[in-house]
Order: sequence, then structure tokens, then C-alpha cells
Amino acid sequence: MPSTMLAANEPAGAQADARAGKYLTFHLAHEEFGIHVLKVREIMGLQEITAVPQTPGHIKGVINLRGKVVPVVDLRLKFGIPAAEYSQRTCIIVTQVQAESGSVLMGIVVDGVSEVLNLTGAEIEDTPDFGEEIAGQYLLGMAKVKGKVKILLDIDRVLSAQDLRNLGSILEK
Repeated sequence: MPSTMLAANEPAGAQADARAGKYLTFHLAHEEFGIHVLKVREIMGLQEITAVPQTPGHIKGVINLRGKVVPVVDLRLKFGIPAAEYSQRTCIIVTQVQAESGSVLMGIVVDGVSEVLNLTGAEIEDTPDFGEEIAGQYLLGMAKVKGKVKILLDIDRVLSAQDLRNLGSILEK
């Protein structure tokens, strides 16, 4: 009998299970965020970022990563968090993002990396409705860990399709 009840709740459970797994957590200001560890290619200290003219303010520029030109986004600025002085803990997380043209490497500047968490479906809740579609478009959900909430990001959606197209045209020149 209990299995029948589980089957009725399967869609929500299936979604939570799809989000379960290992997440790299990092912080921006006083908030904790997480991205699926399978999307992370590398964590590196800050290095020289070459500014690219006529890009939005949150796109810091590009870095040379072993011969590849990789765009870098400051997540503080992307999320509307006031800019802060970079510190010794500030780093770039190089992620693999799925774009229209295929897979792209992208660096994100964060205040510091925290840890890798293995999250179960039961620890992840849907994102509350904030009444604004923009806020929720790149959130996978909210993880409850040790009494704290961590915001789980869909890194593929953090950069808008328009940002990726703009970057693609700049990098091809």
C-alpha cells in the first residue's frame, strides 16, 4: 500500500532526485551557493583578467587557460550584489556550460569556495515563488544543510542566452 502513495508523489520526488548529488558550495557576500560538481572543471586563484570592450558590467573579461580563451563572469555583479574588493580567498571556478552552440568553458568569480556537499533529494526544496521570473530562472532549488540554506544554481542558465551569444561573437573575432 505505501508504494501506491509514493507513486502518486513521484513527479515531485523524481525532480528532487534529479537534483540530488554532489555540489561545490561557495559564498558571495553572506550567502551560500552551490553548483553541481559535474559542471566544475577547475578551481583557481585569481589571475589577470583581460577586459573586453562593450560587454555588460558583470562580464569581467577573459582569461587564458592553457591556450583556451575563457570568459569570466563576476557572480556578485550578475546577481546584483554590490562589488567587493578581491581578497586572498577570491577565486575563479571554471565551469562547463551548455550553450546553444554546444559546451563552453566559463569562469565565475566567487568570494571563496566552501566545501563539496553530497545532497539527497530530501534536503532539496523547490525555490519559493518570489513573484519575479528573473530571480528563479537560474535556481535549481534550496538545500537545507545543518540549519542553513544554500542556494543551488543551474549554472547553464546563469549566463543568459544573449550573454553567451555576445561572448561567442566577441571571442570569434
